[in-house]
Amino acid sequence: MSTLTLEYFLLIAGIGHFGILIASALTPFVLDWKNVLKPLSPFLYKLFWVYGGFIVLVIICMGILTLLNIKSMATGNTEARMIAGFIAVFWGARLLVQIFIFDVKEYLTNFWLKLGYHTLTAAFIYFTILYSLVAFGFNFWRQ
Repeated sequence: MSTLTLEYFLLIAGIGHFGILIASALTPFVLDWKNVLKPLSPFLYKLFWVYGGFIVLVIICMGILTLLNIKSMATGNTEARMIAGFIAVFWGARLLVQIFIFDVKEYLTNFWLKLGYHTLTAAFIYFTILYSLVAFGFNFWRQ
């Protein structure tokens, strides 16, 4: 029996969501939000942080939903496929933003920042493809 099952790839994705949170935690420091956001009004400053907090909450939920529903996703349960569809759309949209909207060249000032950026891009691609396959019921790993 192969260890490379759909369940294995979903486990990696579920855990991977928590890895994404490491980058989320570093972003305010790397981008110097404390100083860069000072000119904003108090409302906009708080709004910026609240939006960030909600995004973190969604990522946590996607990781937990994946880890708690690996078997359902792997077997094609309708509700689990719908969850996978939402996650695929979320990461697909985030990937498009990464590629076509964000211009991060000025921030990629050292090897570690470049590595982090490209690792995130790879994760977004992985999540988008994997969850799309699950959402559409493709399971190439079935025996």
